[in-house]
Amino acid sequence: MKGKKVLAIDGGIPAKTTPNLLMAPGAMEAGEDEKRAVCEVIENRWFSRYYGPENYPSRVRLLEEEFAEKMGIKYALGVNSCTSALLCSLVAVGVGPGDEVIVPAYTFFASCSAIVSAKAIPVIAEIDDSLTLDPDDFKSKITPRAKAVIPVHMRGAPCDMEPIMKIAKDNNLYVIEDVAQACGGSYRGKFLGTFGDCNSFSFQFRKILSVGEGGMVTTDDEQLYDRAQMCHDTALCWRPGGMRGRFIPSRYEGELFPGYNFRMPELIGAALRVQLKRMDGMVERMRQFKKRIMNAISDVKGLKFRRLNDQVGDTAIALFMYLPDENITNRFAKALVAEGVAASSVYSKGIPDWHIARYWEMIINKWTATSEGCPYTCPYYKNPNMEYSAEEICPKTLKLLRTAIQIDIPPQMTLDDCDMIAEGVRKVAAAYL
Repeated sequence: MKGKKVLAIDGGIPAKTTPNLLMAPGAMEAGEDEKRAVCEVIENRWFSRYYGPENYPSRVRLLEEEFAEKMGIKYALGVNSCTSALLCSLVAVGVGPGDEVIVPAYTFFASCSAIVSAKAIPVIAEIDDSLTLDPDDFKSKITPRAKAVIPVHMRGAPCDMEPIMKIAKDNNLYVIEDVAQACGGSYRGKFLGTFGDCNSFSFQFRKILSVGEGGMVTTDDEQLYDRAQMCHDTALCWRPGGMRGRFIPSRYEGELFPGYNFRMPELIGAALRVQLKRMDGMVERMRQFKKRIMNAISDVKGLKFRRLNDQVGDTAIALFMYLPDENITNRFAKALVAEGVAASSVYSKGIPDWHIARYWEMIINKWTATSEGCPYTCPYYKNPNMEYSAEEICPKTLKLLRTAIQIDIPPQMTLDDCDMIAEGVRKVAAAYL
């Protein structure tokens, strides 16, 4: 150990001595402004956007208008979760029985669950070293049954949208962006969630804008917007004329159908209006912190950073590093934790993680809510031999994730935190690489 500092895991002094912060950017930023916004709703006793005093504008409606303007898209629809937003988007574009939807093998399970909820079949595709959908594998997974693709801007970084959009257009596929983990990110100067036909955002507790739960659908297509609204509010309060217009005849084929109740509560809308104003500042700080850490460890041999499809557009919620092999990755992660750094290996066999297709047991085994087995047994589906294998599912994805380490970058960090994280990485690398 001559010339090297003793690792904390071996009894040395930890490199980072400050507490690790919870990765819930918006929630940890919440304060008096959110409190006032929520209390105002309570004081006015308007808890639902469709039932309340006419002289007090709905906070959800105002949020939708402000969100659409911020993102640079025509329509935004507030819902109660990103899973609901995904389902509304799938239903809006007409995904249903007999259809296949392509989804990456590295995303939260809800991206896949929403496909089955829409009575369609998930087709699971590889990611590349950006940890987002591999355009080449996406293209190879297209069959005559394919109807849509869900590119997921995983862990805050943009998918390579240019080739994805071209492949989708060439094959007449709908694109539904999953922006759950990347609100505020961009691709070539354009906000994520504005490329696809219908797109989905999350405001769950761990997300960038985080108020516990909530989601958003965005689209530039008026009819898709109508259909998403129909899906999210079966009471038809969304229709032109509001409560008084619910019973007007259908304006076009496909406008009206039995939907669900996925409406966003006014309390959530009020808090999110405040959070939306915080978004740019939080993303800018995370980018600053990530850049500082990367600059401090860029010369460490044996480390390879995640490739970014658009470095400027990365929200920088996490730093990913690839290491030479799985054994070193696991040891490295444990040593970093001992140094006080909130790091983790992305994939360790035997440790379940809902973000990795290898553990989507409900999909692999084709479990369904009822014994009929719909959508897998649906007579409209023309590939009854579709099978999933836990051991063989997307091997390229698993190989990448086995050697990846992630370090969260909360916007409430300090520059000292960044420097201590960098020191911890350098210290462990000196011992293990």
